[in-house]
Amino acid sequence: MSIALEDVYKPSEDVVAREIEGEIIIVPLVAGIGDMEDELFTLNDTGKAIWDKLDGQRSLADVVTALSPKFAAEDGTIQRDVLALVAALVARKLLTRA
Repeated sequence: MSIALEDVYKPSEDVVAREIEGEIIIVPLVAGIGDMEDELFTLNDTGKAIWDKLDGQRSLADVVTALSPKFAAEDGTIQRDVLALVAALVARKLLTRA
């Protein structure tokens, strides 16, 4: 599956996410979701900022635009980070296309 900037994603209904000590912890609610070796998936500050914008209404391009003022990085770097994280989360079935 290819991930494009015009795509819109949201958290899967089969996961629950909680913030604990500044990190997002994503917990699968059903079997077959997440990483086979570890049932929990954690996101650092950058991942958390991206996750918070994946609301099922914003395109990935909108997410990149919203994050640009927050991070001291070129748009190309932010774009690559967003696309890479979304691809990883989709592969683990933690995100679904809206």
